[in-house]
Amino acid sequence: MRGTAIGTAPVPLSVLDLVTVGSGRTATDALRTSVDIARLAESRGFHRHWVAEHHSMPGVASSSPAVILAHLAAHTERIRLGSGGVMLPNHAPLVIAEQFGTLEALAPGRVDLGLGRAPGTDGATAAALRRTDRLNEGADDFPQQLAELTRFLDDDFPDGHAYARIHAVPGPVQGPSARPPVWLLGSSGFSARLAGVLGLPFAFAHHFSAQNTIPALDLYRDSFRPSGILDAPYAVIGVSALACDDEKEARRQVLTGALSMVRLRTGRPGLIPTPEEAAAYEFSSMEQEFVDSWLSNVIHGTPDAVRTGLDDLQKRTGADELMITANAHGGGERLRSYELIADAYELPGGVVHS
Repeated sequence: MRGTAIGTAPVPLSVLDLVTVGSGRTATDALRTSVDIARLAESRGFHRHWVAEHHSMPGVASSSPAVILAHLAAHTERIRLGSGGVMLPNHAPLVIAEQFGTLEALAPGRVDLGLGRAPGTDGATAAALRRTDRLNEGADDFPQQLAELTRFLDDDFPDGHAYARIHAVPGPVQGPSARPPVWLLGSSGFSARLAGVLGLPFAFAHHFSAQNTIPALDLYRDSFRPSGILDAPYAVIGVSALACDDEKEARRQVLTGALSMVRLRTGRPGLIPTPEEAAAYEFSSMEQEFVDSWLSNVIHGTPDAVRTGLDDLQKRTGADELMITANAHGGGERLRSYELIADAYELPGGVVHS
């Protein structure tokens, strides 16, 4: 589960994939890009490739992480694959156990099950997913849902429990087998503390909650209790980073993501705009303030500048692994960014991970 730093990288590098769909492109295009990124990441020594669950967002095609991960497993051989994350309150724990048991059977020893407690969407869509408008109830029940999911994964409900005779298949009931390691994801302190208490690995969403990163990681480390899974804390942070050959081009590309976020935050989600559309857009003073704040947490520029930014972030946070998400309108720009970052850290090709 723990990665190994390769080349000149200070810690293992990984990929967080939102399967973004640009204006003029299709979900098919986006999913093909995800395969290309996974293959590139594997060949250059990135440790893992995670897919995030989002719903009702035209610019994001990752509503079904388990389905996408099965597709990526068929096109890769070594890289770890996982959810960053599956939103547990949206699903029955048994369903998740079955899905990720299936993934583990398809790609033995390569699957991570990252879990979040947010809906991954707006309230109305969350209500449609959960068939209830009592949304806080699902989030509040997260520890109980997590415990139930873990029982299904381990097939160890105690005698007399209502689910003692129910088995997640594929799973241990079929014979000795590994199961996907569980990670907790978060953007605040709740999951940080829970991950620490349970001795689980923790992934923090620095890319959209940067102000909470260090407090959450401190809380995780302070709360950590050794477990059968980890003897010491292991923290990954998601970071938005885009490398281009030219600094001006990098700024031009990341502005598309900033405009997309403006539209999302103002109830107008859509496809990721083109660089030309973003350059021509007239931001209001309030929108410009948001854009400036947003872009201050997006590491972008030349490969050397991005490497320096990632190194500084790792030093400030003490993160054990950096999970990079490259947001741009086109798949080619995203692929090129990962290639440039790999080059900047002198990552070799064809490195095998366990």
